[in-house]
Amino acid sequence: MPDQDDVTQRVIQAIATAQHLEPGAVTEASTFEELHIDSLDGINILFALENEFNVNIPDEEAQKLRSVSEISEGIRKLLEATAGSAGAVV
Repeated sequence: MPDQDDVTQRVIQAIATAQHLEPGAVTEASTFEELHIDSLDGINILFALENEFNVNIPDEEAQKLRSVSEISEGIRKLLEATAGSAGAVV
């Protein structure tokens, strides 16, 4: 399981790449508004993040995300849930 800093750095890199921004322009504290990310950009970012982390981000949760830190936290929760269910015996 990736640690917190690794997840955040991968989120920042995915957003910077999807938005054609310098990685230094995106920080954990950045909001979508500050980065000029609109809803269409958000969809592209979600696809990039789903591919980067091999997760499925539910639409209802995706609509609530407004910052890099919120995305990082959401990804961490998804990764934890995935790791927990992978170890479960059915």
